[in-house]
Amino acid sequence: MERRMERLTADKLDAFIDLRLTQLKEEGTLETDLRPALEDYLHRHLADGSFVSWILTEGNRILATSGISFVEKPPYPGSPNGRIGLLSCMYTDPACRRQGIASALLERIVAEARARDCRVIQITASRMGEKLYQSFGFVRHARFFQLSLDK
Repeated sequence: MERRMERLTADKLDAFIDLRLTQLKEEGTLETDLRPALEDYLHRHLADGSFVSWILTEGNRILATSGISFVEKPPYPGSPNGRIGLLSCMYTDPACRRQGIASALLERIVAEARARDCRVIQITASRMGEKLYQSFGFVRHARFFQLSLDK
C-alpha cells in the first residue's frame, strides 16, 4: 500500500488523537483522559489555521504525526516579529521508526513556519527526539520555567 505525506484534515482527527494518546502513554505522561480536550483544541485550531499538522498515512492508517501551533508574543531580540511556532505531536509508530519519516515531517513543519515568517520554533523534546531536533539545528536552552495552576 502506498504511503502519503499529507496535511491533517478534520476527517482524520480520531486517528490522529489515538496516536497522540499513544505517544503520551509511551512517554509516561498520560494521567487523565485528554481526548475531549484534544478534540476541542484540534477542531478549533485546525479551522482557524493556528495549528498545522503533517502526517504520514498508509491507506486509512496514520503512521506518523507532527504538529505546530502558531502563537504571537511581544517582539523580542530572538523573534523581532514575535511569531513563534510550538512544535508538538511528533510521533512515529514504533514499527516505522528509523526510516527518515520524522525528519521528512519535520522538514514540512519547518517549511510551514518559514512560510508564515515564524522566527522561532520551540519544543519540549523527549529524549528519543533530541538527536532529530539537534540535527535540524535546534539548540537546548535551560531558561524554561513553568508554573502549573491547579483548579
